[in-house]
Amino acid sequence: MNIESLVRKNILNLKPYTSARGSHLSGILLDANENSFGSAIDDVKVKALNRYPDPFHNELREKLSEYLKVNKENICIGVGSDEIIDLLVRIFCEPKIDNAIIPEPTYGMYKVVCDINEINTLNVQLNSSFQPEAETILNKADENSKIIFLCSPNNPTGNLINPEIIYELAKKFKGIIIVDEAYIEFAESHSLIGSINEFPNIVVTRTFSKAWGLAGARCGYAVASKEIIDLLYKIKMPYNINKFTSEAILNALKNSGKKDKFVEEIKKEREYLTQTLSSNAKIKKVYPSESNYILFECEDPKNVYDKLIAKGIVIRDRSAQVKNCLRVSVGTHEENDRFIKELFGVL
Repeated sequence: MNIESLVRKNILNLKPYTSARGSHLSGILLDANENSFGSAIDDVKVKALNRYPDPFHNELREKLSEYLKVNKENICIGVGSDEIIDLLVRIFCEPKIDNAIIPEPTYGMYKVVCDINEINTLNVQLNSSFQPEAETILNKADENSKIIFLCSPNNPTGNLINPEIIYELAKKFKGIIIVDEAYIEFAESHSLIGSINEFPNIVVTRTFSKAWGLAGARCGYAVASKEIIDLLYKIKMPYNINKFTSEAILNALKNSGKKDKFVEEIKKEREYLTQTLSSNAKIKKVYPSESNYILFECEDPKNVYDKLIAKGIVIRDRSAQVKNCLRVSVGTHEENDRFIKELFGVL
């Protein structure tokens, strides 16, 4: 039997997302925008594993609603924010008919999710300040455009998206706007979570993977209108969040002060890295960042990347997205010093 002949054509042609841990599991890992300082949890004890977990995540949503100061009914929990994004595409987009608009450069998983679900993607370029232009996006949209993806702070560029642009799009676009705030804890401004009551077509997605230091737990969430949250719970898998993950997140929420300390340390190290990188004449540009990573430009980035890998320093080559650019996650001071030493030696 030829198994390939049974496979959907779009899956055969799919270019999968390349995850950081799919390439490197050891070394000084400054490639996946994780929290190098640790996790905001103490000892986690899990009981009653012989019983299935709560499919509606009631206790977790209640505690998270208290932390976020939003109603429990406005929160959906997912296996990372990636599951939420996939569910939203499946809810709102008709395969082979509808499309989603993706301003580039940005997080590559948006396109992968659309490709898997046979949703066409319309790409528009961010401007020179890495901001979307509302008029350009609205002109690109057609009657089948159902979703706009906006990442703020944007990955890999590190900048916040101007909220006024998002509000303008929310008023004029006849579809859903997904605002991915995976890195919002590292930004100096506030989240758009408070805008969901005024703009019911805005969905904010967030994660415990970054600032909370829980990338291994795989837990994210959406904040949106009750109508959208009800749809998400209607189609998600019944027991998507296991009891180990739920207990870890509940524990972390009790230790939010620990997360806040991590954020302050990371921001301090981000400033140190920015200044140190800027001091080297071989580095042409260091982009300002409100996230836990820094994008910088240098000559022959692929060669620089390969030489750093050979020295056990793992960063991310983003030159295909932003010309001549590499992206480094902010690590501990010791990790950052080692990275700087090896990078300057390579340059």
